[in-house]
Amino acid sequence: MGLLFDAIGMLSFALPFIGEFSDVVWAPIAGWLISIMYKGKIGQAAGIVTFIEEIIPGLDVIPTFTLMWLYTYVFKKTQPSKVIPAD
Repeated sequence: MGLLFDAIGMLSFALPFIGEFSDVVWAPIAGWLISIMYKGKIGQAAGIVTFIEEIIPGLDVIPTFTLMWLYTYVFKKTQPSKVIPAD
């Protein structure tokens, strides 16, 4: 889904000048979608970053959905659960 949403965000480059106006519509949608996909404070922060990235002309090349997926599933360090020894 992230790759599809990144591709939709980059479509504005296909239509010079007109495409940048489509970002006004896509930016809030993209921010909302990423905050739904990733719950909690991380999802909220990603929503804000995605909104800003999509609303500013020229920054559409940043694949925020893909970067968020990489952060969540590849780079994020999770602490292992503590194992209580059985008696």
